[in-house]
Amino acid sequence: MSLSTARSFLSEAGYGEQELDANSALMELDKGLRSGKLGEQCEAVVLFPKLFQKYPFPILINSAFLKLADIFRLGNNFLRLCVLKVTQQSEKHLEKILNVDEFVKRIFSVIHSNDPVARAITLRMLGSMASIIPERKNAHHSIRQSLDSHDNVEVEAAIFAAASFSAQSKDFSAGICNKIGEMIQGLDTPVDMKLKLIPMLQHMHHDAGLASSSRQLLQQLVTSYPSTQMVIVTLHTFTQLAASSLIDIPKQIQLLLHYLKEDPRKAVKRLSIQDLKFLAKKAPHLWTRENIQTLCECALSTPHDSLKLGMLSVLSALSGTIAIKPYFNASAGSGTPPSGPTDLVRLAQECCYHSNLAVAAHGVSVLSNIAISCLEKDLLQVEQDAVLGLESLLVLCSQDDSRTAQATLKTALTCTVKLVKCRPHLSQSVVEFLLCQLHSAQDTARILMCHSLAAIAMQLPVLGQGMLGDLVDLYKVIGRSATDKQQELLVSLATVIFVASQSALSADVKSVIKQQLENVANGWTVYRIARQASRMGCHEISSELYQSLRTRVASEHFYFWLNSLKEFSQAEQCLSGLEDGDYSGTMTAIAEALKSYQKGIASLTAASTPLNPLSFQCEFVKLRIDTLQALSQLICTCNSLKTSPPPAIATTIALTSGNELQRCGRISTQMKVSMDEFRGLATRYADLYQSSFDADSATLRNVELQQQSCLLISHVIEALILDPHTASFQEYGILGAVQAESEYERRVMSVFNHVLEEVELLGRKYPPVSYLHTGCLCGAVIALLKVPLSFQRYFFQKLQSTSIKLALSPSPRSLSEPITVQNTQQLALKVEGVVQHGSSPGLFRKIQSVCLSVSSTLQSKTGQDYKIPLDNMTNEMEQRVEPHNDYFSTQFLLNFAVLGNHTVTVEASVVDGSGIVWKTGPKTTIAIKSLEDPFSQQLRHQLQQQQQSQQAAPQPPPQRSVYARFQ
Repeated sequence: MSLSTARSFLSEAGYGEQELDANSALMELDKGLRSGKLGEQCEAVVLFPKLFQKYPFPILINSAFLKLADIFRLGNNFLRLCVLKVTQQSEKHLEKILNVDEFVKRIFSVIHSNDPVARAITLRMLGSMASIIPERKNAHHSIRQSLDSHDNVEVEAAIFAAASFSAQSKDFSAGICNKIGEMIQGLDTPVDMKLKLIPMLQHMHHDAGLASSSRQLLQQLVTSYPSTQMVIVTLHTFTQLAASSLIDIPKQIQLLLHYLKEDPRKAVKRLSIQDLKFLAKKAPHLWTRENIQTLCECALSTPHDSLKLGMLSVLSALSGTIAIKPYFNASAGSGTPPSGPTDLVRLAQECCYHSNLAVAAHGVSVLSNIAISCLEKDLLQVEQDAVLGLESLLVLCSQDDSRTAQATLKTALTCTVKLVKCRPHLSQSVVEFLLCQLHSAQDTARILMCHSLAAIAMQLPVLGQGMLGDLVDLYKVIGRSATDKQQELLVSLATVIFVASQSALSADVKSVIKQQLENVANGWTVYRIARQASRMGCHEISSELYQSLRTRVASEHFYFWLNSLKEFSQAEQCLSGLEDGDYSGTMTAIAEALKSYQKGIASLTAASTPLNPLSFQCEFVKLRIDTLQALSQLICTCNSLKTSPPPAIATTIALTSGNELQRCGRISTQMKVSMDEFRGLATRYADLYQSSFDADSATLRNVELQQQSCLLISHVIEALILDPHTASFQEYGILGAVQAESEYERRVMSVFNHVLEEVELLGRKYPPVSYLHTGCLCGAVIALLKVPLSFQRYFFQKLQSTSIKLALSPSPRSLSEPITVQNTQQLALKVEGVVQHGSSPGLFRKIQSVCLSVSSTLQSKTGQDYKIPLDNMTNEMEQRVEPHNDYFSTQFLLNFAVLGNHTVTVEASVVDGSGIVWKTGPKTTIAIKSLEDPFSQQLRHQLQQQQQSQQAAPQPPPQRSVYARFQ
């Protein structure tokens, strides 16, 4: 295998190859490092980051970095520069180096070179390694010494290293602070060098005294060196230091406002605005009313649009936070509240109609946030001004196809949706305005408007039917070309129609959509529309669209995937025509749905691949099948009250046995089985929820609703039939108070509340079991089935991908060979892991810590049974570790006192920022063979030999005595 082979392995490793071939790739890269050609050496060096990415475990990374350190020590400056770049790219892997001393020793040897460039590269290398050697005194000394060098390249490298070590080490920053101050204030230091030295002071925040002295030094610099560049660098360093030390943020806000107001230079004003925006996001609660008032006065007085835009962006960021409420609160100011509009309101009203679209966008954003957060009786005019400003901006931007106009339109529509959500009485006029603008807007603007209409219709479903007619009329006239924007518009408009129709599409609407799709839509557009229909519960049209797509794909996996979606949609369509009281029709519909679901799960299994196992989809569908079967069985159980009523002696049996449920006959036993089945389904839904760490919130809420449906049915069975006296409704009393985020959730919650009200009313009036009780149960089943199931985003699309890879040591030489350990010793099991992310890490939730649980089970005994304490026979341990740079490791001490074969299982779970545990896996097992230690074995053999020798030795004959003859 050559270097090119290693390169192809690192770029295109197949499934499961990286565990087998990582050492081989390292060997090939090592051959490249030892090559006599400089080009091959450089090529081998730059391939190391890909090797780290493929196999990010310490044992390989340690070896690789030691080889790189050798190249750094023995190679030329170009190779050293390549190693430096690799180290900087692989910074998160540095802490996995096991032999840090040896690694630093090889790197540090170059610092004594006569070549200043080599010393400079070494200093930068040390700075890049500061996270793992923050307290190395020889590195501190070399950096301090190099700051006095006469070579500018070496001094710049020393400044970089000093900044890196100052951020990591309190001792180094305290020792270097005075020297940095002397160099900055020294007359022999060039200005460009001072500009590079000043930013180092932002790291002097490890204690209050150091931060205070650094702030005093910066205060002297900003007054002693009034040049533009010096003021800009000093002010920005001031801001970073204040943000890190926290206690000086109010002073820094005042300082920046002072320069914004008094300094005439535009560059200084821009820097002040930039830092003010940073502090507005960092600590909005520390802004006072006077700070905001000063900023408003500056914005009102400035003649420059660019500066006004910057100040408005700061005010826009503040207006969406807690800082805006004290501004309108009379107690926050030092006097009475103003009788007219405040400066902030006046500024926003003026900017709403500004010729610069970005300024206008920030103006309406400020007005909208004020109307949402601070609406009082004297601020009702602000609400009207916000609506008028938004409408004028929407009209202006909807006709413009430029990037600036579309960004402004997106901001305006976001403000519109937020305003309508908090002020529902504005929704009707806003929806009518958006529908009117849809007919004349550009395609790009139409897409954004459709997204906003869908969001409004989700929040306020009562507006859906009103907008449906205009949307269908518009759908008839769009899509005359096959451009990307037209395709996107077809999907966006169809989504709004599905949301507005509330999963009840008429035949005319379906024909319009299908006609347009047949004319100009490509396959991907049709699939996206079908997917949206499945999410919104419009299963009839989604089934037809999936049917049309099955034969238009190039892979059999895609064919089976589309076929399974078609079957699922058909199954849910079978349940759409249920009627209250029609129990036989419900049984028939469930049977038809189960038939389609069984076909679909077979296709779904065929669509899965090792790289895409579709585990969530398969488990969700299996749970749906089992739920439908349980509901069908429950209806049959309810009907058994008619087909198999209680016998005549049921009352006598109940009195004799003391069990009141025997009065009801065999239905009580069947109901108990049914209740346990629904509780088991709820537990399985909870397990599915816990294993879906990467799912979006809507998908998780959908799974939670399915779990609550099963819990509701089990509770109704218990409350009506099995235990009507002790069943409580208090835990379900909060269902009505939960804010529904979708139409599906809203309808399911409505069914929950209705069923609970009926059960509570019925349980008070009639003793169990009567036809009223079974009728109430069957009615609850039908009510739940009448709500169309929603297949949420995670069923189709995974936006976040997170996985954990574990490595255990010691590890067996082969999979079939166990690890041997003596029964008197403990096994130190080291567990290492790497968190691997997809393209959008932390999109929905982030990993706070990893929970590792280790357990062992005895498979077979090989020795005798001894009385061993119970603590020594089992291993049940759990530890939580926090990953650092996506890596974690910990150790467990395990006892194997019982001789025989054991299996050790290591399972990983993750804990998110909210403290919720997610059972993501993986689960790894290793085989352990417990052997008897040689000393105990030797003692046992000696004891056995002694016993055998005693048994084999001839016994002496009994001695005869005088008395023996008389015995």
